[in-house]
Amino acid sequence: MLPALAAATLLGACQSNSRQPADLLVYNATIYTVDSAFSTAQAFAVKDGRFVAVGTAEEIKAKFQAKQEVDAKGQFIYPGFYDAHCHFYRYALGLRDADLVGTGSWREVVQKLQQQRQQYPQATWLTGRGWDQNDWSNKQFPTKDTLDALFPNIPVFIIRVDGHAALVNQKALDLAGVTARTPISGGTITKDANGRLTGLLVDNAVRLVAGKIPEPTAAEAETALLEAQKRCVAVGLTSLADAGLDKGNIDRMAAMQDAGKLKLRLYAMLAPTKENKDFYLKNGPVFKDRLTVCSFKVYADGALGSRGACLIHPYADRPREIGFLLSSVADFRNLAKELAASKFQMNTHAIGDSSNRLLLDIYGEALKGQKDRRWRIEHAQVVSKTDIPKFGQYGIVPSVQPTHATSDMYWAGERLGAERLKTAYAYNDLRKQYGQVALGSDFPVEDINPLFGFHSAVARQDAKNYPAGGFQMENALSREDALRGMTTWAAHAAFEDKQKGSIRPGMAADFVLLPIDLLKAPKETLRTAQVQQTWIAGERVFLLKN
Repeated sequence: MLPALAAATLLGACQSNSRQPADLLVYNATIYTVDSAFSTAQAFAVKDGRFVAVGTAEEIKAKFQAKQEVDAKGQFIYPGFYDAHCHFYRYALGLRDADLVGTGSWREVVQKLQQQRQQYPQATWLTGRGWDQNDWSNKQFPTKDTLDALFPNIPVFIIRVDGHAALVNQKALDLAGVTARTPISGGTITKDANGRLTGLLVDNAVRLVAGKIPEPTAAEAETALLEAQKRCVAVGLTSLADAGLDKGNIDRMAAMQDAGKLKLRLYAMLAPTKENKDFYLKNGPVFKDRLTVCSFKVYADGALGSRGACLIHPYADRPREIGFLLSSVADFRNLAKELAASKFQMNTHAIGDSSNRLLLDIYGEALKGQKDRRWRIEHAQVVSKTDIPKFGQYGIVPSVQPTHATSDMYWAGERLGAERLKTAYAYNDLRKQYGQVALGSDFPVEDINPLFGFHSAVARQDAKNYPAGGFQMENALSREDALRGMTTWAAHAAFEDKQKGSIRPGMAADFVLLPIDLLKAPKETLRTAQVQQTWIAGERVFLLKN
Protein backbone atom coordinates (compact mmCIF):
# COMPACT_ATOMS: atom_id res chain seq x y z
CA MET A 1 0.00 0.00 0.00
CA LEU A 2 2.71 2.46 0.94
CA PRO A 3 4.64 2.14 -2.34
CA ALA A 4 1.38 2.52 -4.31
CA LEU A 5 0.38 5.59 -2.30
CA ALA A 6 3.82 7.09 -2.82
CA ALA A 7 3.59 6.46 -6.57
CA ALA A 8 0.17 8.10 -6.76
CA THR A 9 1.43 11.10 -4.85
CA LEU A 10 4.45 11.37 -7.14
CA LEU A 11 2.24 11.09 -10.24
CA GLY A 12 -0.05 13.85 -8.95
CA ALA A 13 2.93 16.07 -8.25
CA CYS A 14 4.27 15.46 -11.76
CA GLN A 15 0.90 16.32 -13.28
CA SER A 16 0.73 19.47 -11.19
CA ASN A 17 4.24 20.49 -12.16
CA SER A 18 3.59 19.78 -15.84
CA ARG A 19 0.63 22.16 -15.99
CA GLN A 20 1.33 25.54 -17.52
CA PRO A 21 1.11 28.60 -15.31
CA ALA A 22 -1.80 30.99 -15.88
CA ASP A 23 -3.16 34.02 -14.08
CA LEU A 24 -6.84 33.12 -14.27
CA LEU A 25 -8.94 30.08 -14.97
CA VAL A 26 -12.71 30.40 -15.48
CA TYR A 27 -14.89 27.28 -15.73
CA ASN A 28 -18.43 25.93 -15.37
CA ALA A 29 -19.88 28.41 -17.87
CA THR A 30 -21.60 28.61 -21.22
CA ILE A 31 -19.14 30.75 -23.13
CA TYR A 32 -20.14 32.42 -26.37
CA THR A 33 -16.75 32.90 -27.98
CA VAL A 34 -18.08 34.91 -30.97
CA ASP A 35 -15.30 33.40 -33.06
CA SER A 36 -15.74 32.81 -36.80
CA ALA A 37 -17.78 29.65 -36.14
CA PHE A 38 -19.75 31.24 -33.29
CA SER A 39 -18.73 28.28 -31.15
CA THR A 40 -19.35 27.77 -27.45
CA ALA A 41 -17.05 26.53 -24.70
CA GLN A 42 -17.10 25.80 -20.98
CA ALA A 43 -13.79 27.21 -19.70
CA PHE A 44 -10.77 29.33 -20.56
CA ALA A 45 -7.39 30.32 -19.20
CA VAL A 46 -5.89 33.81 -19.11
CA LYS A 47 -2.22 34.83 -18.97
CA ASP A 48 -0.81 38.36 -19.09
CA GLY A 49 -4.19 39.87 -19.87
CA ARG A 50 -4.96 37.60 -22.82
CA PHE A 51 -6.84 34.37 -23.41
CA VAL A 52 -4.37 31.50 -23.85
CA ALA A 53 -6.74 28.57 -24.16
CA VAL A 54 -10.48 27.94 -24.55
CA GLY A 55 -12.23 24.57 -24.23
CA THR A 56 -13.87 22.19 -21.77
CA ALA A 57 -13.28 22.44 -18.04
CA GLU A 58 -11.40 19.12 -18.10
CA GLU A 59 -9.07 20.28 -20.87
CA ILE A 60 -8.31 23.64 -19.32
CA LYS A 61 -7.80 22.32 -15.78
CA ALA A 62 -5.58 19.52 -17.02
CA LYS A 63 -3.35 21.92 -18.94
CA PHE A 64 -3.20 24.99 -16.70
CA GLN A 65 -2.57 25.87 -13.10
CA ALA A 66 -3.83 29.35 -12.25
CA LYS A 67 -3.26 31.81 -9.44
CA GLN A 68 -6.99 32.59 -9.49
CA GLU A 69 -9.91 30.34 -10.36
CA VAL A 70 -13.51 31.45 -10.93
CA ASP A 71 -16.46 29.08 -10.87
CA ALA A 72 -19.03 30.76 -13.13
CA LYS A 73 -21.75 28.58 -11.58
CA GLY A 74 -23.44 27.83 -14.86
CA GLN A 75 -23.77 31.44 -15.96
CA PHE A 76 -23.22 32.80 -19.46
CA ILE A 77 -20.05 34.53 -20.61
CA TYR A 78 -19.66 36.87 -23.58
CA PRO A 79 -16.80 38.96 -24.93
CA GLY A 80 -16.66 42.39 -23.31
CA PHE A 81 -19.31 44.65 -24.80
CA TYR A 82 -18.07 47.33 -27.18
CA ASP A 83 -20.07 50.53 -27.73
CA ALA A 84 -19.13 51.46 -31.30
CA HIS A 85 -20.38 55.06 -31.06
CA CYS A 86 -20.75 57.07 -27.88
CA HIS A 87 -19.57 60.27 -26.22
CA PHE A 88 -17.82 59.03 -23.09
CA TYR A 89 -15.91 62.21 -22.30
CA ARG A 90 -19.00 64.36 -22.78
CA TYR A 91 -21.09 61.89 -20.75
CA ALA A 92 -18.60 62.07 -17.88
CA LEU A 93 -18.55 65.87 -17.77
CA GLY A 94 -22.33 65.94 -17.96
CA LEU A 95 -22.94 63.84 -14.86
CA ARG A 96 -23.51 67.01 -12.84
CA ASP A 97 -25.95 68.41 -15.41
CA ALA A 98 -29.66 68.36 -14.70
CA ASP A 99 -30.97 65.07 -16.07
CA LEU A 100 -33.86 66.03 -18.35
CA VAL A 101 -34.26 62.67 -20.09
CA GLY A 102 -37.85 61.45 -20.03
CA THR A 103 -39.35 64.75 -18.87
CA GLY A 104 -43.00 64.81 -19.88
CA SER A 105 -43.48 68.56 -20.14
CA TRP A 106 -41.70 71.89 -20.25
CA ARG A 107 -42.93 72.49 -16.70
CA GLU A 108 -41.12 69.36 -15.51
CA VAL A 109 -37.92 70.55 -17.22
CA VAL A 110 -38.13 73.87 -15.34
CA GLN A 111 -38.71 72.08 -12.03
CA LYS A 112 -35.59 69.96 -12.54
CA LEU A 113 -33.58 73.07 -13.33
CA GLN A 114 -34.77 74.69 -10.11
CA GLN A 115 -33.72 71.60 -8.17
CA GLN A 116 -30.33 71.63 -9.89
CA ARG A 117 -29.81 75.26 -8.93
CA GLN A 118 -30.60 74.49 -5.30
CA GLN A 119 -28.24 71.50 -5.30
CA TYR A 120 -25.30 73.41 -6.82
CA PRO A 121 -25.77 77.04 -5.72
CA GLN A 122 -22.11 77.91 -6.40
CA ALA A 123 -22.20 76.82 -10.05
CA THR A 124 -21.50 79.62 -12.53
CA TRP A 125 -23.67 78.03 -15.24
CA LEU A 126 -26.95 76.10 -14.99
CA THR A 127 -26.76 73.22 -17.45
CA GLY A 128 -28.97 70.28 -18.33
CA ARG A 129 -29.35 67.62 -20.96
CA GLY A 130 -31.92 65.28 -22.46
CA TRP A 131 -35.20 67.16 -23.05
CA ASP A 132 -37.25 66.12 -26.05
CA GLN A 133 -40.29 68.13 -27.08
CA ASN A 134 -41.59 65.08 -28.95
CA ASP A 135 -42.34 63.55 -25.53
CA TRP A 136 -44.59 66.46 -24.57
CA SER A 137 -48.30 66.79 -25.31
CA ASN A 138 -47.95 69.90 -27.49
CA LYS A 139 -44.64 68.83 -29.12
CA GLN A 140 -43.61 72.47 -29.56
CA PHE A 141 -40.07 73.73 -29.03
CA PRO A 142 -39.84 75.78 -25.81
CA THR A 143 -38.71 79.40 -25.60
CA LYS A 144 -36.44 81.19 -23.14
CA ASP A 145 -39.14 83.36 -21.50
CA THR A 146 -39.52 81.22 -18.36
CA LEU A 147 -35.75 80.84 -18.04
CA ASP A 148 -35.29 84.60 -18.27
CA ALA A 149 -37.84 85.16 -15.51
CA LEU A 150 -36.56 82.47 -13.13
CA PHE A 151 -32.82 82.68 -13.78
CA PRO A 152 -31.99 86.25 -14.82
CA ASN A 153 -28.51 86.30 -13.27
CA ILE A 154 -27.03 82.93 -14.24
CA PRO A 155 -26.55 81.66 -17.81
CA VAL A 156 -28.69 78.64 -18.62
CA PHE A 157 -27.78 76.08 -21.28
CA ILE A 158 -29.93 72.96 -21.70
CA ILE A 159 -29.22 70.69 -24.64
CA ARG A 160 -31.78 68.54 -26.43
CA VAL A 161 -31.54 64.75 -26.18
CA ASP A 162 -29.86 64.45 -29.60
CA GLY A 163 -27.18 67.02 -28.79
CA HIS A 164 -28.06 69.04 -31.90
CA ALA A 165 -30.27 71.73 -30.38
CA ALA A 166 -30.13 73.72 -27.16
CA LEU A 167 -32.28 76.23 -25.32
CA VAL A 168 -30.50 79.09 -23.59
CA ASN A 169 -31.60 82.15 -21.66
CA GLN A 170 -30.85 85.81 -22.39
CA LYS A 171 -27.95 85.85 -19.94
CA ALA A 172 -26.22 83.08 -21.93
CA LEU A 173 -26.91 84.84 -25.23
CA ASP A 174 -25.45 88.06 -23.86
CA LEU A 175 -22.29 86.34 -22.61
CA ALA A 176 -21.81 84.77 -26.04
CA GLY A 177 -22.59 87.98 -27.87
CA VAL A 178 -25.38 86.35 -29.86
CA THR A 179 -28.00 88.72 -31.30
CA ALA A 180 -30.67 88.59 -33.99
CA ARG A 181 -28.03 89.81 -36.44
CA THR A 182 -25.39 87.17 -35.67
CA PRO A 183 -24.54 85.32 -38.90
CA ILE A 184 -24.71 81.51 -38.87
CA SER A 185 -24.05 78.78 -41.43
CA GLY A 186 -25.08 75.16 -40.94
CA GLY A 187 -27.41 75.99 -38.08
CA THR A 188 -30.24 78.18 -36.86
CA ILE A 189 -30.57 81.00 -34.35
CA THR A 190 -34.32 80.79 -33.97
CA LYS A 191 -36.45 83.94 -33.98
CA ASP A 192 -40.18 84.44 -33.43
CA ALA A 193 -42.57 86.23 -35.80
CA ASN A 194 -41.39 89.59 -34.49
CA GLY A 195 -37.72 88.80 -35.06
CA ARG A 196 -37.01 88.30 -31.35
CA LEU A 197 -34.65 85.51 -30.28
CA THR A 198 -36.50 82.55 -28.76
CA GLY A 199 -33.36 81.07 -27.17
CA LEU A 200 -33.46 77.96 -29.37
CA LEU A 201 -30.19 77.19 -31.14
CA VAL A 202 -29.78 74.38 -33.67
CA ASP A 203 -26.58 72.61 -34.77
CA ASN A 204 -23.69 75.03 -35.47
CA ALA A 205 -25.50 77.76 -33.54
CA VAL A 206 -25.23 75.64 -30.38
CA ARG A 207 -21.46 76.08 -30.40
CA LEU A 208 -21.74 79.85 -30.13
CA VAL A 209 -22.89 79.49 -26.54
CA ALA A 210 -21.46 76.07 -25.62
CA GLY A 211 -17.97 77.44 -26.22
CA LYS A 212 -18.45 79.93 -23.39
CA ILE A 213 -19.11 77.29 -20.73
CA PRO A 214 -15.98 77.01 -18.55
CA GLU A 215 -13.88 73.87 -18.91
CA PRO A 216 -13.59 71.70 -15.79
CA THR A 217 -10.34 71.62 -13.86
CA ALA A 218 -8.06 68.61 -14.33
CA ALA A 219 -9.19 67.22 -10.97
CA GLU A 220 -12.87 67.70 -11.80
CA ALA A 221 -12.46 65.99 -15.17
CA GLU A 222 -10.62 63.01 -13.66
CA THR A 223 -13.26 62.55 -10.97
CA ALA A 224 -15.99 62.68 -13.59
CA LEU A 225 -14.24 60.19 -15.88
CA LEU A 226 -13.75 57.69 -13.05
CA GLU A 227 -17.43 57.95 -12.09
CA ALA A 228 -18.43 57.46 -15.74
CA GLN A 229 -16.15 54.42 -15.96
CA LYS A 230 -17.79 52.92 -12.89
CA ARG A 231 -21.18 53.20 -14.56
CA CYS A 232 -19.93 51.76 -17.85
CA VAL A 233 -18.30 48.62 -16.45
CA ALA A 234 -21.41 47.99 -14.34
CA VAL A 235 -23.34 47.37 -17.56
CA GLY A 236 -20.63 45.25 -19.17
CA LEU A 237 -18.88 47.84 -21.32
CA THR A 238 -15.16 47.21 -21.76
CA SER A 239 -14.45 49.18 -24.96
CA LEU A 240 -15.83 52.50 -26.17
CA ALA A 241 -15.64 54.47 -29.40
CA ASP A 242 -15.66 58.10 -28.24
CA ALA A 243 -16.87 60.17 -31.18
CA GLY A 244 -15.25 63.58 -31.62
CA LEU A 245 -12.37 64.50 -29.29
CA ASP A 246 -9.55 67.00 -29.16
CA LYS A 247 -5.96 66.01 -28.51
CA GLY A 248 -6.14 67.42 -24.98
CA ASN A 249 -9.10 65.18 -24.12
CA ILE A 250 -7.27 62.14 -25.47
CA ASP A 251 -4.03 62.98 -23.67
CA ARG A 252 -5.90 63.29 -20.38
CA MET A 253 -7.55 59.89 -20.74
CA ALA A 254 -4.33 58.29 -22.02
CA ALA A 255 -2.50 59.52 -18.93
CA MET A 256 -5.20 58.00 -16.73
CA GLN A 257 -4.83 54.70 -18.62
CA ASP A 258 -1.06 54.75 -18.19
CA ALA A 259 -1.53 55.37 -14.47
CA GLY A 260 -3.84 52.37 -14.20
CA LYS A 261 -6.86 54.51 -13.28
CA LEU A 262 -8.82 54.28 -16.51
CA LYS A 263 -9.28 50.59 -17.33
CA LEU A 264 -11.65 51.02 -20.28
CA ARG A 265 -10.29 50.59 -23.79
CA LEU A 266 -10.89 53.60 -26.02
CA TYR A 267 -11.12 54.12 -29.75
CA ALA A 268 -10.93 57.89 -29.96
CA MET A 269 -12.34 59.65 -33.02
CA LEU A 270 -10.69 63.01 -33.57
CA ALA A 271 -12.56 66.22 -34.26
CA PRO A 272 -11.21 67.53 -37.59
CA THR A 273 -9.75 70.73 -36.12
CA LYS A 274 -6.61 72.28 -37.55
CA GLU A 275 -4.71 71.45 -34.36
CA ASN A 276 -5.74 67.80 -34.47
CA LYS A 277 -4.95 67.44 -38.15
CA ASP A 278 -1.59 69.20 -37.84
CA PHE A 279 -0.46 66.84 -35.08
CA TYR A 280 -1.97 63.48 -36.03
CA LEU A 281 -1.60 63.58 -39.82
CA LYS A 282 2.08 64.34 -39.26
CA ASN A 283 2.65 61.73 -36.54
CA GLY A 284 0.27 59.03 -37.74
CA PRO A 285 -2.28 56.78 -36.00
CA VAL A 286 -1.92 55.55 -32.42
CA PHE A 287 -2.36 51.84 -31.66
CA LYS A 288 -1.79 51.03 -28.00
CA ASP A 289 -3.15 48.24 -25.83
CA ARG A 290 -6.04 50.36 -24.53
CA LEU A 291 -6.04 53.32 -26.90
CA THR A 292 -6.60 53.56 -30.65
CA VAL A 293 -6.53 56.88 -32.51
CA CYS A 294 -6.91 56.32 -36.25
CA SER A 295 -10.01 58.25 -37.34
CA PHE A 296 -11.59 61.67 -37.69
CA LYS A 297 -15.23 62.26 -36.77
CA VAL A 298 -17.07 64.58 -39.16
CA TYR A 299 -20.59 66.01 -38.92
CA ALA A 300 -22.46 66.09 -42.24
CA ASP A 301 -25.82 67.26 -40.89
CA GLY A 302 -27.94 67.58 -37.76
CA ALA A 303 -30.62 65.39 -36.22
CA LEU A 304 -34.08 64.33 -37.34
CA GLY A 305 -35.79 65.38 -34.11
CA SER A 306 -34.70 69.00 -34.46
CA ARG A 307 -35.17 68.94 -38.25
CA GLY A 308 -31.49 69.52 -38.89
CA ALA A 309 -31.04 66.24 -40.78
CA CYS A 310 -30.47 67.01 -44.48
CA LEU A 311 -33.17 65.39 -46.63
CA ILE A 312 -33.53 64.96 -50.39
CA HIS A 313 -37.18 65.99 -50.24
CA PRO A 314 -38.82 68.31 -47.66
CA TYR A 315 -39.93 67.19 -44.22
CA ALA A 316 -43.41 65.72 -44.29
CA ASP A 317 -44.46 67.96 -41.40
CA ARG A 318 -42.58 71.08 -42.64
CA PRO A 319 -42.94 71.19 -46.46
CA ARG A 320 -40.62 74.19 -46.77
CA GLU A 321 -37.70 72.66 -44.85
CA ILE A 322 -35.12 70.07 -45.93
CA GLY A 323 -32.58 70.52 -43.12
CA PHE A 324 -29.00 71.54 -43.88
CA LEU A 325 -25.38 70.48 -44.19
CA LEU A 326 -23.02 71.60 -41.44
CA SER A 327 -20.16 72.31 -43.84
CA SER A 328 -19.85 72.95 -47.55
CA VAL A 329 -19.67 70.15 -50.11
CA ALA A 330 -16.20 71.38 -51.02
CA ASP A 331 -15.06 71.09 -47.40
CA PHE A 332 -16.27 67.47 -47.17
CA ARG A 333 -14.64 66.59 -50.48
CA ASN A 334 -11.31 68.21 -49.55
CA LEU A 335 -11.21 66.49 -46.17
CA ALA A 336 -11.99 63.12 -47.74
CA LYS A 337 -9.17 63.60 -50.23
CA GLU A 338 -6.79 64.59 -47.43
CA LEU A 339 -7.68 61.58 -45.28
CA ALA A 340 -7.60 59.18 -48.23
CA ALA A 341 -3.94 60.13 -48.64
CA SER A 342 -3.30 59.35 -44.94
CA LYS A 343 -3.70 56.26 -42.77
CA PHE A 344 -6.78 57.62 -41.00
CA GLN A 345 -10.43 56.69 -41.32
CA MET A 346 -13.17 59.20 -42.08
CA ASN A 347 -16.19 58.58 -39.85
CA THR A 348 -19.10 60.82 -40.76
CA HIS A 349 -22.29 61.54 -38.86
CA ALA A 350 -25.00 61.37 -41.53
CA ILE A 351 -28.68 61.23 -40.58
CA GLY A 352 -30.70 62.40 -43.59
CA ASP A 353 -30.93 60.64 -46.96
CA SER A 354 -29.35 63.63 -48.71
CA SER A 355 -26.30 63.75 -46.43
CA ASN A 356 -25.90 59.97 -46.64
CA ARG A 357 -26.00 60.10 -50.44
CA LEU A 358 -23.50 62.95 -50.59
CA LEU A 359 -20.99 61.40 -48.21
CA LEU A 360 -21.22 57.93 -49.71
CA ASP A 361 -20.47 59.38 -53.13
CA ILE A 362 -17.61 61.49 -51.75
CA TYR A 363 -16.21 58.39 -50.02
CA GLY A 364 -16.40 56.45 -53.27
CA GLU A 365 -14.58 59.20 -55.17
CA ALA A 366 -11.84 59.53 -52.55
CA LEU A 367 -11.22 55.84 -51.87
CA LYS A 368 -10.96 54.82 -55.55
CA GLY A 369 -11.75 51.16 -54.97
CA GLN A 370 -9.91 50.69 -51.65
CA LYS A 371 -12.43 48.51 -49.84
CA ASP A 372 -10.64 47.88 -46.56
CA ARG A 373 -10.09 51.44 -45.37
CA ARG A 374 -13.09 50.91 -43.08
CA TRP A 375 -14.41 54.43 -43.50
CA ARG A 376 -17.64 54.69 -41.59
CA ILE A 377 -21.01 56.34 -41.80
CA GLU A 378 -22.13 57.02 -38.24
CA HIS A 379 -25.91 56.59 -37.76
CA ALA A 380 -26.84 55.97 -41.45
CA GLN A 381 -30.32 56.73 -40.22
CA VAL A 382 -32.28 57.58 -43.37
CA VAL A 383 -30.79 56.08 -46.53
CA SER A 384 -32.65 55.95 -49.83
CA LYS A 385 -33.17 52.58 -51.51
CA THR A 386 -30.80 53.52 -54.34
CA ASP A 387 -28.00 54.45 -51.92
CA ILE A 388 -28.06 51.46 -49.56
CA PRO A 389 -26.02 49.29 -52.00
CA LYS A 390 -23.18 51.85 -51.89
CA PHE A 391 -22.15 50.56 -48.46
CA GLY A 392 -21.18 47.29 -50.11
CA GLN A 393 -20.01 48.85 -53.37
CA TYR A 394 -17.51 51.18 -51.67
CA GLY A 395 -16.73 49.07 -48.58
CA ILE A 396 -18.25 51.51 -46.08
CA VAL A 397 -18.91 50.41 -42.49
CA PRO A 398 -22.45 51.16 -41.25
CA SER A 399 -22.12 52.24 -37.60
CA VAL A 400 -25.64 52.41 -36.15
CA GLN A 401 -27.48 52.73 -32.85
CA PRO A 402 -30.44 50.34 -32.50
CA THR A 403 -32.14 52.29 -29.72
CA HIS A 404 -32.48 55.27 -32.04
CA ALA A 405 -35.06 53.28 -33.98
CA THR A 406 -37.15 52.47 -30.93
CA SER A 407 -36.83 55.98 -29.49
CA ASP A 408 -37.77 57.70 -32.75
CA MET A 409 -40.46 55.32 -34.01
CA TYR A 410 -43.26 57.30 -32.34
CA TRP A 411 -42.66 60.43 -34.41
CA ALA A 412 -40.21 59.57 -37.21
CA GLY A 413 -43.08 58.92 -39.59
CA GLU A 414 -44.34 62.47 -39.04
CA ARG A 415 -40.97 63.83 -40.14
CA LEU A 416 -40.42 61.46 -43.04
CA GLY A 417 -43.77 60.20 -44.27
CA ALA A 418 -44.69 56.52 -44.58
CA GLU A 419 -42.77 55.74 -47.77
CA ARG A 420 -39.46 57.30 -46.72
CA LEU A 421 -39.71 55.70 -43.27
CA LYS A 422 -39.37 52.26 -44.90
CA THR A 423 -35.67 52.81 -45.58
CA ALA A 424 -34.94 54.48 -42.25
CA TYR A 425 -33.23 52.55 -39.42
CA ALA A 426 -32.63 49.79 -41.99
CA TYR A 427 -29.99 47.95 -39.99
CA ASN A 428 -30.43 44.52 -41.55
CA ASP A 429 -30.39 45.93 -45.09
CA LEU A 430 -27.15 47.73 -44.27
CA ARG A 431 -25.68 44.55 -42.77
CA LYS A 432 -26.44 42.65 -45.95
CA GLN A 433 -24.53 45.20 -48.00
CA TYR A 434 -21.34 45.46 -45.96
CA GLY A 435 -21.55 42.05 -44.31
CA GLN A 436 -21.27 43.62 -40.86
CA VAL A 437 -22.78 46.40 -38.81
CA ALA A 438 -21.13 48.08 -35.81
CA LEU A 439 -23.54 48.72 -32.94
CA GLY A 440 -23.41 51.56 -30.44
CA SER A 441 -25.72 53.67 -28.31
CA ASP A 442 -24.66 57.30 -28.90
CA PHE A 443 -24.84 57.80 -25.13
CA PRO A 444 -25.66 60.19 -23.49
CA VAL A 445 -28.22 60.59 -26.30
CA GLU A 446 -29.45 57.12 -25.32
CA ASP A 447 -28.86 55.00 -22.21
CA ILE A 448 -25.39 53.54 -21.67
CA ASN A 449 -26.69 49.97 -21.19
CA PRO A 450 -25.68 47.87 -24.23
CA LEU A 451 -28.42 45.33 -23.49
CA PHE A 452 -30.98 48.00 -24.36
CA GLY A 453 -29.39 48.20 -27.80
CA PHE A 454 -29.27 44.41 -28.11
CA HIS A 455 -32.99 44.22 -27.31
CA SER A 456 -33.84 47.02 -29.75
CA ALA A 457 -31.79 45.38 -32.47
CA VAL A 458 -33.46 41.97 -32.24
CA ALA A 459 -36.96 42.84 -31.03
CA ARG A 460 -37.30 46.37 -32.47
CA GLN A 461 -39.22 47.25 -29.32
CA ASP A 462 -38.86 49.84 -26.56
CA ALA A 463 -38.51 49.26 -22.81
CA LYS A 464 -42.23 48.49 -22.56
CA ASN A 465 -41.95 45.87 -25.33
CA TYR A 466 -43.89 48.11 -27.68
CA PRO A 467 -45.02 47.59 -30.40
CA ALA A 468 -46.16 44.01 -29.92
CA GLY A 469 -44.92 42.81 -33.27
CA GLY A 470 -41.84 45.04 -33.41
CA PHE A 471 -41.11 48.15 -35.48
CA GLN A 472 -40.28 47.36 -39.14
CA MET A 473 -39.16 43.85 -38.23
CA GLU A 474 -37.70 43.23 -41.67
CA ASN A 475 -34.73 45.19 -40.40
CA ALA A 476 -34.31 43.39 -37.10
CA LEU A 477 -30.95 41.70 -36.59
CA SER A 478 -30.53 38.08 -35.58
CA ARG A 479 -29.31 37.58 -32.03
CA GLU A 480 -26.00 36.25 -33.30
CA ASP A 481 -25.47 39.31 -35.48
CA ALA A 482 -26.51 41.69 -32.71
CA LEU A 483 -23.90 40.11 -30.43
CA ARG A 484 -21.29 40.32 -33.20
CA GLY A 485 -22.24 43.97 -33.72
CA MET A 486 -21.39 44.85 -30.11
CA THR A 487 -18.21 42.74 -29.94
CA THR A 488 -16.16 41.55 -32.90
CA TRP A 489 -17.83 43.69 -35.60
CA ALA A 490 -17.40 46.80 -33.47
CA ALA A 491 -13.72 45.88 -33.12
CA HIS A 492 -13.43 45.38 -36.89
CA ALA A 493 -14.81 48.88 -37.49
CA ALA A 494 -11.90 50.21 -35.38
CA PHE A 495 -9.13 48.03 -36.89
CA GLU A 496 -8.98 46.18 -33.56
CA ASP A 497 -10.44 42.80 -34.59
CA LYS A 498 -7.07 41.05 -34.25
CA GLN A 499 -6.75 42.21 -30.65
CA LYS A 500 -10.24 41.95 -29.13
CA GLY A 501 -13.91 41.22 -29.63
CA SER A 502 -13.92 37.44 -29.28
CA ILE A 503 -12.89 34.82 -26.74
CA ARG A 504 -10.03 32.92 -28.36
CA PRO A 505 -6.31 32.51 -27.75
CA GLY A 506 -4.30 35.67 -28.24
CA MET A 507 -7.21 38.05 -27.78
CA ALA A 508 -7.57 40.54 -24.94
CA ALA A 509 -9.20 38.87 -21.94
CA ASP A 510 -12.23 41.16 -21.74
CA PHE A 511 -15.45 39.37 -20.83
CA VAL A 512 -18.81 39.70 -19.14
CA LEU A 513 -20.86 37.32 -17.00
CA LEU A 514 -24.65 37.39 -17.27
CA PRO A 515 -27.30 35.19 -15.65
CA ILE A 516 -29.25 34.75 -18.91
CA ASP A 517 -28.59 33.34 -22.36
CA LEU A 518 -28.88 36.31 -24.70
CA LEU A 519 -29.22 33.95 -27.65
CA LYS A 520 -32.22 32.08 -26.24
CA ALA A 521 -33.87 34.07 -23.43
CA PRO A 522 -37.36 35.54 -23.97
CA LYS A 523 -37.08 38.96 -25.61
CA GLU A 524 -38.90 40.67 -22.77
CA THR A 525 -36.11 39.65 -20.33
CA LEU A 526 -33.21 41.06 -22.35
CA ARG A 527 -33.29 44.60 -20.96
CA THR A 528 -33.69 43.56 -17.34
CA ALA A 529 -30.71 41.20 -17.15
CA GLN A 530 -28.05 42.42 -14.72
CA VAL A 531 -24.36 42.05 -15.43
CA GLN A 532 -22.80 39.94 -12.67
CA GLN A 533 -19.12 40.55 -13.42
CA THR A 534 -17.04 42.55 -15.90
CA TRP A 535 -13.38 41.78 -16.61
CA ILE A 536 -10.82 43.78 -18.60
CA ALA A 537 -7.42 42.24 -19.46
CA GLY A 538 -8.06 39.45 -16.97
CA GLU A 539 -8.78 41.90 -14.15
CA ARG A 540 -12.20 42.02 -12.54
CA VAL A 541 -13.41 45.62 -12.73
CA PHE A 542 -17.00 45.04 -11.62
CA LEU A 543 -18.72 42.56 -9.31
CA LEU A 544 -22.44 42.83 -8.62
CA LYS A 545 -23.06 42.98 -4.91
CA ASN A 546 -26.05 40.92 -3.87
